[in-house]
Amino acid sequence: MGVLTLATVNPGEAEIFASLQGEGPSMGRPSTFVRLSRCNLACRWCDTAYTWRFTGDNRPHRDDLAFERSANQLVLDEGEVASRIVALSPDRLVITGGEPLLQGAALARMVAAVRQARPDFHVEIETNGSVAPHAALDALVDQYNVSPKLAHSGNPAELALIPERLSAWAAEPRAYFKFVVATPADVEEVAVLQKAYAIPGERLFVMPEGTDSATLRDRSKWLSDAALSAGWRFTDRLHIHLYGDTRGT
Repeated sequence: MGVLTLATVNPGEAEIFASLQGEGPSMGRPSTFVRLSRCNLACRWCDTAYTWRFTGDNRPHRDDLAFERSANQLVLDEGEVASRIVALSPDRLVITGGEPLLQGAALARMVAAVRQARPDFHVEIETNGSVAPHAALDALVDQYNVSPKLAHSGNPAELALIPERLSAWAAEPRAYFKFVVATPADVEEVAVLQKAYAIPGERLFVMPEGTDSATLRDRSKWLSDAALSAGWRFTDRLHIHLYGDTRGT
């Protein structure tokens, strides 16, 4: 067995927890979460910047915060991660980040160990859509929650919107798209991407960007209308309303 690099809730405490899934097609379902550290992109509005914006990383972020790596990153044996997941009761595993697919081979071994202990586990992976899944891991995944980053994220399109990856996800029936939207201009960008890659409306969610209930509600008013008009699905951020913008929720 190898190791996985995880985010932390507090220094030395891995971010492995039970909660309700807050977004996308599984919103409201009791789930076991594991949050991995490291990301290949850098979103200006990222609400988990502690997984990548470590001291010395000067990529733009709206809060302009830098996090000490040693306090916000933890390396654990794959078997230990699997044991902690199995010990929690929800049988829906959500692997998030950061960008989980950067650790595909180690994740495959960890998920295999979870499946061996509890074959009933439903496995979801949340990804920014720019990284191909490891073959061994892909065979163990029930659902992908793919969130390609639009121009307002601040990521160059050549890094965030890779045509062959978007085509592959659009053709993958296990993949649900979730676009983070802050302004009506973002809606127009989603429409362009849907047409270019033939993304089925049934698997396309739009979600308001925001880390407080007031912002989410304000943006939901016009975004829900846009979703209805375009034939897309709308998702809120349930965990923000329930717990606020906090770790381990």
